[in-house]
Amino acid sequence: MRTALITIVRGRHEHLRRQLRWVSRLAPQPEFHVVVSMGDPKISGLVAENGNGRGVVVAMEPTEELHLAAARNTGVAKAAELGADAVVLLDVDCLPDRDLIGDYARALTETGTRTAVISGRVKYLPEGMTEADYTASGVAELGRDHSARRIPPGDSLEPADPRMLWSLNIASTVESWNRIGGFDEAYVGYGGEDTDFGQRLAAAGGTMWWSGRACAYHQYHPTVTPPVQHAASIARNANIFREKWGFDPMEGWLKDMLDTGHLTHEAGHWRAADQSR
Repeated sequence: MRTALITIVRGRHEHLRRQLRWVSRLAPQPEFHVVVSMGDPKISGLVAENGNGRGVVVAMEPTEELHLAAARNTGVAKAAELGADAVVLLDVDCLPDRDLIGDYARALTETGTRTAVISGRVKYLPEGMTEADYTASGVAELGRDHSARRIPPGDSLEPADPRMLWSLNIASTVESWNRIGGFDEAYVGYGGEDTDFGQRLAAAGGTMWWSGRACAYHQYHPTVTPPVQHAASIARNANIFREKWGFDPMEGWLKDMLDTGHLTHEAGHWRAADQSR
């Protein structure tokens, strides 16, 4: 199985440097590491300086808002063009376990010709780590599983609710990706595109699977919960999603942002509060 690793990025340069170093230790290696630069001119140099020669940079034009869905589609299209028949999507803030590629290859082989997306394990690293802590044993000890994610035992796979799909660490065959149709590029900015991808998977007759293997370690960075700085794009993308699928994505965020006055909800339509006047 010719597997490509795909990372989309703008900013997060230290996270990318560290990820590139960890990718160089993968065994087996991916055939290619496709890095999609979302308008960041420094990415090519970072990949050249820190990668292991398998990096392929695809540059997108700079935009005010991040085109996350389009960037993922661009990465998979490039991987397929290069001859990959399976893809692993790994967010820039994630470090791959040494066995990530092999674990995914075995899981995808198990699903056979069925339309499938595998969601690997993600362990979250704490604030305050030093560079000396970033070892295989260090991250394994310090990382903590997310309470909402299922961890099947051993090499087993378990079917999952596609509404739980989160693309920070997932894999599929290119054939499955094409059946699903990739990400909907109508989603621009933050929020909703992953949940939509899960619905597209289900609509194509496919299954999302939890895996306790294919582990990635999520590097700490400050977050705002709910992400009120993205209120406008979250409202816009929630409206796109509801029109397509008949229910709201991101229910927790939407409720919290409605309660705090960052969003309004009238006649079934979400708006950022500063756009409602």
